[in-house]
Amino acid sequence: MDEFHRIKRLPPYVFEEVNRAKAKARAGGADIVDLGMGNPDLAAPPHVVAKLCETAGKPRTDRYSASKGIGGLRRAQAAYYARRFGVKLNPDTQVVATLGSKEGFANMAQAITAPGDVVLVPNPSYPIHAFGFLMAGGTIRSVPAEPTPAFFAHLERAVVHSIPKPIAVVVCYPANPTAYVADLDFYRDLVAFAKKHELIVLSDLAYSEVYFDGAPPPSLLQVPGAMDVAVEFTSMSKTFSMAGWRMGFAVGNERLLAALARVKSYLDYGAFTPVQVAATAALNGPQDCIEEMRRTYRKRRDVLVESFGKAGWQIPSPSASMFAWVPIPERFKPLGSLAFSKLLIEKADVAVAPGIGFGEHGDDFVRVALVENEQRIRQAARGIRKFFDNAERTLHNVVPMAKAG
Repeated sequence: MDEFHRIKRLPPYVFEEVNRAKAKARAGGADIVDLGMGNPDLAAPPHVVAKLCETAGKPRTDRYSASKGIGGLRRAQAAYYARRFGVKLNPDTQVVATLGSKEGFANMAQAITAPGDVVLVPNPSYPIHAFGFLMAGGTIRSVPAEPTPAFFAHLERAVVHSIPKPIAVVVCYPANPTAYVADLDFYRDLVAFAKKHELIVLSDLAYSEVYFDGAPPPSLLQVPGAMDVAVEFTSMSKTFSMAGWRMGFAVGNERLLAALARVKSYLDYGAFTPVQVAATAALNGPQDCIEEMRRTYRKRRDVLVESFGKAGWQIPSPSASMFAWVPIPERFKPLGSLAFSKLLIEKADVAVAPGIGFGEHGDDFVRVALVENEQRIRQAARGIRKFFDNAERTLHNVVPMAKAG
């Protein structure tokens, strides 16, 4: 039987190969330190869990909910944007609750994409940024991930040379996987460019609260006029360690959000009402849990940089996000990121995410997630040091490696 049309448009999911290698190693008794998936290991705040339990089982809460989110939740998200970014949102027309930011992004792609439409997407980038549009019938043109002036030179070339003209550009800062951070000057230039070329801007701000050094990351919507062209996606997954709860938001341009809400109305009835009520409590309640989350990830980042550095692998220190974007050591680069990641599982008992899974421009890197405690990160560093120390002797007849420099 022939492959289905949309499935044919999707490349093999490289992370699944790493998952299989991980499962095989664990079945053999290995204690794998898993720094691969960005899956928070921290607990959701107790007052949020308590609100969920209090609400579940009450009359009416087991019924279908509102696809775009209950009113109280949308008002809470608007209040968050007001106090955090100074951005005023109408909760009735400029806020849509989504089943995580990933679902919101994919359904926005469905809402705005016609077959053959061109969308400008950073490379490397989180997979849904590209594949959401591919599944909707669009075409992807890659642009750089780093928010520098060169970004706009690439955008200009992409707009001039793409047929048909692109309809949208995607940005994600703090970035997954690269941990790049953008400032308001970059967003000002981006909004001006989008208006000049009649582009939609889709901003993924899932890591807005996971920052360690310097000023808090801004929102694109802080730029005057951004609301004319942009929608921004946020998530409670990392901010409140509620990844499995699947609660996120799309905010911004009313026309774009109306299109998203209409698509969603055909596809879902919204999140379970008690989850929405608990999410409202998270947004409206005490925020000290967010600072505690930041302290935890900051400590892990510092331990990662220090212990891996001593093991012989220099880690660029991320200023935000829950990831480090790490160059593969020079002698292992000929392997590529997928083979190197599988080798780390086999030889060091450490799992990371291969950079090729985020785009071909990521193949010289791996993504390391701060999802294990400090003791486990040090354990990973010990495994890596042992692997590196023995690599020349154990691998020279097995895999191609550059000479140790």
